[in-house]
Amino acid sequence: MKALVLSGGRGTRLRPLTHTMAKQLVPVANQPILGYVMNHISEAGIREVGVIVAPETQDEVRQYLGNGGKWGVNIEFILQEQPLGLAHAVKTARSFLEDSPFVMYLGDNLLGTGLTDALEVFNKTSPDALIFLKEVHDPTRFGVAMLGNDGTIEKLVEKPKVPPSNLALVGVYLFSPAIHDAINSIRPSWRGELEITDAIQVLINKGKRVEGKILEGWWLDTGKKDDFLKANRVVLDDYIKREIKGKIDTKSTVEGRVRLEEDAIIENSVVRGPCVIGRGTIIKDSFIGPFTSIGPNSSIIRSVVQHTVILSNAIVENIERLEDSLIGRHAKVKKAAGLVSALQLMIGDHSLVEV
Repeated sequence: MKALVLSGGRGTRLRPLTHTMAKQLVPVANQPILGYVMNHISEAGIREVGVIVAPETQDEVRQYLGNGGKWGVNIEFILQEQPLGLAHAVKTARSFLEDSPFVMYLGDNLLGTGLTDALEVFNKTSPDALIFLKEVHDPTRFGVAMLGNDGTIEKLVEKPKVPPSNLALVGVYLFSPAIHDAINSIRPSWRGELEITDAIQVLINKGKRVEGKILEGWWLDTGKKDDFLKANRVVLDDYIKREIKGKIDTKSTVEGRVRLEEDAIIENSVVRGPCVIGRGTIIKDSFIGPFTSIGPNSSIIRSVVQHTVILSNAIVENIERLEDSLIGRHAKVKKAAGLVSALQLMIGDHSLVEV
């Protein structure tokens, strides 16, 4: 069993942040999304990992993942020149995948459960495809599956106007080598992409066994700002434990599940978890509310911040209320003149906002 991790694409729905970084490297609870993906792959016992990268962001992805030693895996990077669809990514990785069964994991997706249980089912029942599914409120945003009474998938539709069900395809798939012939038989969709749903439909039409596994835990697609903030909230709520390594002065209060990393300093402030504050960050004369992640070497001065993700080396100063926001690296949010009650922001790296 091998793994194919998709870390290409242009991340247009997270711009301007993704003008300067890969969307898969945007941190959730101060760990890049791609880190959670690699954790799941490693925990499932998979050791050979191919990573699809894009020309624009490959250097940063390569730097973060290295040779895979951090996760006990071997990584081969595979360049996809253009984002021409998920099936095209599999086609691009053909020489790496060879004739091995494999799991395809979209690098901007997060699962509450790992891969281990699904891998056991796949190895035991030997379908040609095992697809993760999740009930969603708006199926028109996703590929959608219709199941038969025996749990096999009868039909797949990509972003349907009239969905046949509310079961969305999660960004994790397990395939036998049969998927390669199916991909070779499809044509680009109206979007100009080779759709993995079309390839899976070919398997179904040929009488191959395609099974669905409905997720009972959470699944998060972090493609948009609000989705990303929800992912940060869910991960903080599930994973963060109280861990104080930095310094807290006697005028400060730290309540609940807060991870304060080394060399972080809290002065005359209140921090209320769940939240994580990165190494070297300074919190002074401020209130940090629940579901907030603050990256390394940032400064929060005389401000109220909650339900927000702040990346590394950012500055927030004299802001009466910052919430539901995503702040890029080296960005500055400062109050100039006038009265501000609340801000909702999404700004890219090296930005300055004065209000």
